[in-house]
Amino acid sequence: MSNFALLLRGFSVVFTLENMLAAMAGAILGLIVGAMPGIGSLAGCALLLPLTYKFNPTTAIIMLGAIYYSNMYGGSFSAILLNIPGDSPAICTALDGYPMATKRKRPGQALMTADMASFFGGTIGIIILTILGPALANVGLKFGPSEMTALLLIAMTSISWLVGENPIKGVIITIFGILMASIGMDTLSGSPRYDFNSMHLLGGIPFTPFIIGTIGFAQVISLSMDRHKETKTDQKFNLSIRNSMLTGHDLKRLLPPAVRSGLLGTFVGVLPGAGATTGAFMGYSMNKHFKSEDEFGTGAIEGIAASEAANNAAAAGAFAPLLALGIPGSGTGAVLLGGLMMWGLNPGPLLFTEQPDFTWGLIASLFVSNIFALLVAVAVIPFLIRILTVPIKYLIPIIIVVCCVGSFSSSYSMYGVIVMFLSGCFAYLLVKNGYPSSPMILSFVLASLLESNMRKAFIISGGSISIFFTRPITLVLMIIFFTFIAVPTVKALLKKKAA
Repeated sequence: MSNFALLLRGFSVVFTLENMLAAMAGAILGLIVGAMPGIGSLAGCALLLPLTYKFNPTTAIIMLGAIYYSNMYGGSFSAILLNIPGDSPAICTALDGYPMATKRKRPGQALMTADMASFFGGTIGIIILTILGPALANVGLKFGPSEMTALLLIAMTSISWLVGENPIKGVIITIFGILMASIGMDTLSGSPRYDFNSMHLLGGIPFTPFIIGTIGFAQVISLSMDRHKETKTDQKFNLSIRNSMLTGHDLKRLLPPAVRSGLLGTFVGVLPGAGATTGAFMGYSMNKHFKSEDEFGTGAIEGIAASEAANNAAAAGAFAPLLALGIPGSGTGAVLLGGLMMWGLNPGPLLFTEQPDFTWGLIASLFVSNIFALLVAVAVIPFLIRILTVPIKYLIPIIIVVCCVGSFSSSYSMYGVIVMFLSGCFAYLLVKNGYPSSPMILSFVLASLLESNMRKAFIISGGSISIFFTRPITLVLMIIFFTFIAVPTVKALLKKKAA
């Protein structure tokens, strides 16, 4: 039986009242959880897992899958309107979403761009999962530590050279982000690093408070400093869905980066340990190589589309290794794996043949959840935009409360709030002195994954660097990496020669 025939069989499983209500409830809950800074898909699925105990396994996993999937939609809400990413994949969305909503005065179109790009990217990911699910999982297994190291080096190179107007400042701040990520316990030996004899630093810099502070709290400081220029957000916004619709020209700008990021995000999602966050960063960095009407970071539709399509596609791709091999691609995947095992299901190659109704019912439910999430996300746009009509004197304390609650809920201590406050002050000083904070954020996220894979690769090779040039996939990726390094240098020499 072909995959499409099995998919139709899966839809017959999904189109029951119980399963449809579970998918709808999961989509709504996922959007709410995703919009709350500091929670994210991992904590959201873990917190909502007990709700599924009374369901049958198929209905339960459909609801959890919908929660995970729609969470990627919700993360963009606070990123675009408050400059506070709801979860880590929405970090890149904030880089262009917030400027488009505030500076370009197009909040409705910014939210609609995020929703449509999420839908397109997710659809691409689910279609690829349907056609090539088991095959993609086997490809993902070929990516060992050396291949992942080379892939992450490419991502880091793109960050350092492409983000920010001054490449030197970009490189400096990228290295600083890597140093920040190195604080805490060594990932392999367990020995403390850069802890300065502080018990708190043994656990490293907590990710969520750092991100909330660097992006959100820094924005609060900026608003406070500029309050004399504009005392309130007195802009008149059109609050209807009709006035938030994208024009034909906007859709033409949105589709190419959404398709590119959808394909890349699906592939990244398949890789063990990569996840939607890495997919969003790589999709955003990749699309900076392509021509866009507006510069990335200034409110470009292409930037929002690149990030949102990639993280939703990666969320779909993560189901391939989970179902076909029993290997979770992320922390959220591990929660879903735990749920499967709790219900007596053993993910692996035999799951597709022994439990076809369950497997294809889950894949079919992703199509349904994607549509539900889009409809709900579009329907709430008029209510979300009202946030921007709140006077700044009220908006500042509201954002501060959101930052503090998000930081505390992720670390369960005031240490997270302190990290948020200090990182926000530091990011504000960086921006004021002409240093872009984006490279620091992106390198901070990717550094620990890069270090872990690089050290594992050297352990496998006995310390020999040859492992990066003798394996076919690694060799190709390293060639791309060195090309990325050489191109800016060659361009600079050519410009100098022409001058």
